[in-house]
Amino acid sequence: MHWFRPEKKSMLALVAGMLLTFSFSPFSIWPLSFVSMAILCYCLHQQPWQQAAKLGFLFGFAWFAVGISWVHVSIAQFGGLPLIVSLALMAALAAYLALFPALASAVTAKLSKRYWLGIFIPIWLISEHLRGTLLTGFPWLSFGYSLTDSPLNVLAPVMGEFGLTACVILGGYGLFCLYIKQWHFAAYSLAVIVISSMLAPFMNSTFYQGEPIKVALVQGNIKQELRFDPDEFARTMLKYQDLTRLNWDVDLVVWPEAAVPEIEVMAQEYLQRIDSAAALNNTALITGIVDYQPSTKAIFNTLIVLGKQHNSDQTGHYQYLHQNRYQKYKLLPVGEFVPFEEVLRPLAPLFNLAWSSFTQGEQVQANLTANGLNILPAICFEIVFTDLVRDNYRNESDILFTVSNDAWFGDSHGPHQHMQIARMRAIELGRPLLRVTNNGITAIFDPLSGQQQRLAQFEAAVLNTSIHKIKGETFYAQYGKTPWWSLALLILLITIWLNYRLKSQ
Repeated sequence: MHWFRPEKKSMLALVAGMLLTFSFSPFSIWPLSFVSMAILCYCLHQQPWQQAAKLGFLFGFAWFAVGISWVHVSIAQFGGLPLIVSLALMAALAAYLALFPALASAVTAKLSKRYWLGIFIPIWLISEHLRGTLLTGFPWLSFGYSLTDSPLNVLAPVMGEFGLTACVILGGYGLFCLYIKQWHFAAYSLAVIVISSMLAPFMNSTFYQGEPIKVALVQGNIKQELRFDPDEFARTMLKYQDLTRLNWDVDLVVWPEAAVPEIEVMAQEYLQRIDSAAALNNTALITGIVDYQPSTKAIFNTLIVLGKQHNSDQTGHYQYLHQNRYQKYKLLPVGEFVPFEEVLRPLAPLFNLAWSSFTQGEQVQANLTANGLNILPAICFEIVFTDLVRDNYRNESDILFTVSNDAWFGDSHGPHQHMQIARMRAIELGRPLLRVTNNGITAIFDPLSGQQQRLAQFEAAVLNTSIHKIKGETFYAQYGKTPWWSLALLILLITIWLNYRLKSQ
């Protein structure tokens, strides 16, 4: 263990951050998240706050530079920038995100004299909350997602990804305590995680109910450079129509984000035809489409329902601006809106992508109704925001449905991470997941069995299968983060008080 000398701590912090990437999908070596955290705990041990900030920053920079390197694919291929500039933008993004672990590390070192962990966990959770909210938020790759496919995912329906992040810190600290031979702390950490995992299943009441629901997920695999080419609109719409024609014998058909490339007001004839075909085949179809409203100049990234809304319907009820629709709330910076656009838009094509001036929908919206099913929707980036998804959850929600177009990110690990995040939302809320995308990953996921079915990426195909309806509510669906925030803040206040007493003695 001679390599773990104090002068190596900066290098160790970088290694720990890079190592963390391999705990997430598609690698999914989940124990590495605990190892990474143990190394970070070693680096931060008994450091002054200035040094802790530096080490936290180095850890965070490596974590995000490697973990979200897939962002560079879209910048390089579609941003129209020289390579050195696109790399500089990626470095700036990683550096910005690294400020949050730096902040957590510095504040913990400043506040703690003893009982370090009692301050570090709550402060880290607060810094992660800030990362997920400031400047619209980017809560990607939080520690808890690494446990999506681990035995500890039984905690997600109780504590959510929020609680799993705390478990990674606790478990990593336990490993660090083994290294420094503080056996009692290591045993306490292990005991808390094991006992919590054993008790968690008793706090949920979700169960299968009713007949399976037959679904068809249509993956068009339209090349990104063709999606907004007006000369390709008719061919794209015909392709989705043809892929669906042999799959009407289901309860629900779903198409991806903006699968219909024509704006909604201009696609009425096509939509009415699909509406009638779906109703005639006794089913419903949900598709993404762009809704530009000339009267207000508003542009919404929208999901609409065609065909049957209720089981008793004999005909489709679609009409333009009907209420059975969902408008995206969390817009993607640069991709769907450009902050400081007067300054940035003239600089490069990156800031003038097609449809980069969207209007924000309402934060809380009604579930979609399709063939008698209550559908909880989220478009692309929105699935990352657990509070947003839960705010739109209802006890009667039957299916968690998310659409995306990950063609921006090519054959990188970005789409795999996106799918992993979506599965975590399904586990938290205890509802089956339908995820349909332009070119993958298109899949269904059952949170009770843990089973997933998916289509191959980069192929035009249809996943015709069935899902089981789940009823009852998870603890997390009912109460969200509130109990766990209360516990974390109580621990923080008690620990600060204990440290204050020690300093005053």
